[in-house]
Amino acid sequence: MVFEILAFGFMQRALVAGVMIAIICSIIGLFLVLKRHSLFGDAMSHVAFGGIAIGLFTNVYPLWTAFIVSILAALGMTKLREFAKIPADSAVAVLLSSGLAIGIVLISLSGGFTLDLFSFLFGSILLVSVQDLIMILIVSSIVLAIISLIYKGLTYVTFDEEQASVGGLSVKNINYLFIVIASVTVIASIRLVGVLLISSLIVLPNITAITMGKGFKKTAIISCGISACSVIVGIIVSYVMNIAPSGAIVLTATAIFLTAVLGKHTVRKIRRSDINIQDVTMSD
Repeated sequence: MVFEILAFGFMQRALVAGVMIAIICSIIGLFLVLKRHSLFGDAMSHVAFGGIAIGLFTNVYPLWTAFIVSILAALGMTKLREFAKIPADSAVAVLLSSGLAIGIVLISLSGGFTLDLFSFLFGSILLVSVQDLIMILIVSSIVLAIISLIYKGLTYVTFDEEQASVGGLSVKNINYLFIVIASVTVIASIRLVGVLLISSLIVLPNITAITMGKGFKKTAIISCGISACSVIVGIIVSYVMNIAPSGAIVLTATAIFLTAVLGKHTVRKIRRSDINIQDVTMSD
């Protein structure tokens, strides 16, 4: 059954695009989670919704307008935080609500929801064209290249900005660059899970990996594996069961997370029982 599915060109494109997006989402998401900016992906997806609405309203390719609007909004949010000295979660809330409001107003002005808009809201990975695949591969390669170049500095800044600044790193420039590539990653992910579920793909695999209590590099590798596995299984299940790919992908990631949490809890209980047995044996 699986090999028969892989014979279709659209499934091949969906899986390749999905795995690439899964990898960059998990890597970017790990830094966001560790920086306590887990909701950034959600905020940027809502801003992207506003950008998509602008594209549909002006008859411009929606993903291009989403790219521009999201990057400008992300940089604006960072500037707002520096200028107004407001907490990161408050700035994210402003971005989220304003982006969504802009989208709703423009959609209402352009005549309401259309089929194209629903594909951006809920994802359409099985409809990825060759052009979409090329764009996703190029964007993913650029994101991975930038991350590899600033990896040491970004890791330092993620764990301790003050110490990184004292150590001579340009914290502001690193943060700006990271915000831009995070925004680009969110836009690239719209085809996979849609505007409404992007934050799930960014956050869930990383939370699952972090619960395993490994080092930073191992956590990143585990997160990429979980994310890629969720995408592959979700796409195949969605095709077999004729359900939305985005929902199947996120539910798969959720199932892996719950399994990891329950597994860790079970291991702890077994270890505690072993310790109690040893205590009783020694007392005897």
